[in-house]
Amino acid sequence: MPAWTDLLRDIADFPKPGILFKDITPVLADANGFAHAVAAMAAPWRDASLDAVVGVEARGFILGAALARELGVGFVPVRKPGKLPAHTLSLDYGLEYGRDRLEIHADALPTGARVIVIDDVLATGGTLKAAVQLVEQQGAIVIGTGVLVELGFLAARATWDHAAPLHAAAIY
Repeated sequence: MPAWTDLLRDIADFPKPGILFKDITPVLADANGFAHAVAAMAAPWRDASLDAVVGVEARGFILGAALARELGVGFVPVRKPGKLPAHTLSLDYGLEYGRDRLEIHADALPTGARVIVIDDVLATGGTLKAAVQLVEQQGAIVIGTGVLVELGFLAARATWDHAAPLHAAAIY
């Protein structure tokens, strides 16, 4: 594993009993670790012709915005309900520990825009799949997805049914 992964920490029983949460905040707090993590996430997309990086609330904002800057493209947020001021598209989806909803501005991406969708951790894949669906509802093209950490023991990759590649900077 790359050195930045040593900065990740496990938090037991968060946000609910029985969940082992991968806390990325120590990576974000370390300038060198953060730079290396963003570089690892950017590596597969450096030669791609991108229009934007789409990041999923909340930690996906941090990573997605840094990745957009690294790749020289714009950033588009996908948020929890009621946070975006203009007309939105929304989608309900399942989580490892319940249900949630995501929203994106209805005019966030032009038809044909080439994007990658970024989140912090891939657990069951529900959040990332929902974000991809919202982007595609706008007519944008998802050329790839990425996460900082994939929880391999949850086997979300086995259920990944999208044509766009899924990249994880680290797999546990």
